[in-house]
Amino acid sequence: MTTVAEPVTAPASLAGPRRRALRRLLRNPLAMTGLVVVLVAVLAALLADLVAPYPAARTDFSAALQPPSGRHWFGTDELGRDQFSRVLFGLRASVTVGLAAVGLSMAVGVPLGLLAGFYRVLDPFVSRLVDTMLAFPFLILAVGLAAIRGASLVTAVVAIGVAEIPLVVRVTRGETLRLREMDYVSAAVASGASDGVLLRRHILPNAVNALIVQATVTIPAAIIGEAVLSFLGLGVRPPTPSLGVMLASAQPLFRDGPWMVVFPGLAIVLLTLAFNLLGDGLRDALDPRESHR
Repeated sequence: MTTVAEPVTAPASLAGPRRRALRRLLRNPLAMTGLVVVLVAVLAALLADLVAPYPAARTDFSAALQPPSGRHWFGTDELGRDQFSRVLFGLRASVTVGLAAVGLSMAVGVPLGLLAGFYRVLDPFVSRLVDTMLAFPFLILAVGLAAIRGASLVTAVVAIGVAEIPLVVRVTRGETLRLREMDYVSAAVASGASDGVLLRRHILPNAVNALIVQATVTIPAAIIGEAVLSFLGLGVRPPTPSLGVMLASAQPLFRDGPWMVVFPGLAIVLLTLAFNLLGDGLRDALDPRESHR
């Protein structure tokens, strides 16, 4: 009697919840709106050189402080530079800082959180380190870094990334403490799995959902942080386009050119709101309590 081999499929325990989470995310209109706005902003930032109608640094003094028109959709600044083009390049700086700062905080915070949650003997030391980091406001840290390295995009990334590390450590530590008490971890321990295997194959993969949500809600804070630092002269420096730099240069000219404030500010609001909506949608979709609804 011959038998027909059945096709190998992903385990239902993994594929099922993922499919249900994707369906819940797709049914969330606010989350999908946020996702679309984020994708458009990221594409505009990546393709700014191709999409922008004018070079960001191109000056035209004969067109200085012109209101929005068919030629200059967002108007021009005091040097005649096209504001639409500068907003596109400013989005590039915001997205770069947001992603790089979150990447830095995850690269440092996730290992520390895993160690603190898994090895209880290390927990007090990591907790004191986190408390020490929280004692330094990120603006003071940025001022110190700017004094040492000078104001730059790297300074903004490091200052914001370091400031976000304590939040990532706490989320990772809490997930590790919860997961290490699960039955499948106890079964892996009983079968002789090493600590490295437990962390790499059983705890970290199951903590990814919480880390993804944490990243999506941290990126908006990083974007606002970059705008604040650049506004104060501690981040991106002119003439490099940045939404914070544009707001700082427009401040004394608000009465003559209010569009110089409106469009960069609106870009910051829409981008951060989109990431927050996406983060809330991911949190609801990945919530295990919603898995059977």
